[in-house]
Amino acid sequence: MKSKKLRQKETAPRHCDPQVRLETMVKKLKELNFRITPQRLAVLKILAKSDGHPSAEDIFKQVQPDFPTTSLATIYKTVNLLKQIGEVVELDFSEQSNRYDGNKPYPHPHLICIQCKAVVDPDVATITELAKKLAKKTGYKIVNHRLDFFGICPRCQGNS
Repeated sequence: MKSKKLRQKETAPRHCDPQVRLETMVKKLKELNFRITPQRLAVLKILAKSDGHPSAEDIFKQVQPDFPTTSLATIYKTVNLLKQIGEVVELDFSEQSNRYDGNKPYPHPHLICIQCKAVVDPDVATITELAKKLAKKTGYKIVNHRLDFFGICPRCQGNS
């Protein structure tokens, strides 16, 4: 029953308030009959409040002090579940660990520093409009998009 519901990917609400995001993720998991274990809740809290797009390893390091018996596999399972139900966006980087965005679980652009690997969400409202224009011009039904800009962040520029 769970797997059938998981396939019904819905677009998550476009909230960025960490408490609202946490409540949204918990509600969706409960609706799909998933347990909210203390470890799972810890992962949800990290993803809801993070604006730094943590990797599974980063999440694991943050969960470990409070839940030392939690495994990295538990983190991956939770993140993958959240990805399947549309509550987290995975940023796939072939040369490094994937990063996760639970604060803005919808398509949006990213600025990525090629030196320190920081990932930032720029405030750009025109991306949705661009997707609509592309769909209209080409006849494509746009179902998802990803736009990443690579550069050197101000902090790394100052260190050069």
